[in-house]
Amino acid sequence: MTIQWFPGHMAKARRQVTEKLKLVDVIFELVDARIPYSSRNPMIDEIIQHKKRLVLLNKADMADKERTKEWIRFFAEKGVKALAINAQAGEGLRDIVQASHQLLQEKFDRLKAKGVKPRAIRAMIVGIPNVGKSTLINRLAKKNIAKTGNTPGVTKAQQWIKVGKELELLDTPGILWPKFEDQEVGMKLAVTGAIKDTLLNLQDLAVYSLRFLEKAYPERLKERYQLEKVPEDLVELFDHIGRLRGCLMGGGLIDYDKTAELIVREIRSEKFGPVTFDTPEQFSPAEDVKQL
Repeated sequence: MTIQWFPGHMAKARRQVTEKLKLVDVIFELVDARIPYSSRNPMIDEIIQHKKRLVLLNKADMADKERTKEWIRFFAEKGVKALAINAQAGEGLRDIVQASHQLLQEKFDRLKAKGVKPRAIRAMIVGIPNVGKSTLINRLAKKNIAKTGNTPGVTKAQQWIKVGKELELLDTPGILWPKFEDQEVGMKLAVTGAIKDTLLNLQDLAVYSLRFLEKAYPERLKERYQLEKVPEDLVELFDHIGRLRGCLMGGGLIDYDKTAELIVREIRSEKFGPVTFDTPEQFSPAEDVKQL
């Protein structure tokens, strides 16, 4: 399955981010804590250059806590501050302003020495679609300013939002790169909902998901689908899940499309518990986060 999705508004968003970069002090790069590497846009490094950056691992409640700790250490080793947050529940948000002040302390000390009056930190939020940017903004601002949705590509324009007296946010539309060189990255984005389902083959996605769970969380997979052993044959595994969940057609035949949809839906709705698809050791030094 080849996954490519780059609507016209995303190309425009890239130009807008580049144009507005000089107006901000710090970049808030929002990623999905379940896929901290796969949900990073490789264009972001090129676009934001040497601006100070704070990586926010959102949806941390849906991710494996131990893996999240590993990722925070991974980013720290590359000189990048990372925080685990849950924008939906408002968890970890107080740390964002404090971490921003720490990142910009030297800059604001220089301005103060020149007699420049203190002002609010200006931050730009960037990230791929459906990582929760609008939800984060609304939580920080404590009102529904940014439009939200559970499908990717909701935000299509930029807007400045004040967060108390300490922070001003520039929201940006989600930017997804035009082509996935690594198709597994595309699979991870798809299974976590960053790509519209209408662009996908759900059977391929379900197969990928089952094989991942078999390797990374085998006991959860066996418990969920009442398996003593995970069958090597995929048709046998689909047949078992389809019968167990009643995904049947006339004559008792398995409805594979319905079974695939169920598998993907159960992963997204946390029926297997908190899951993280990316691990730091999967990626070579050449793919590391750049030092800021």
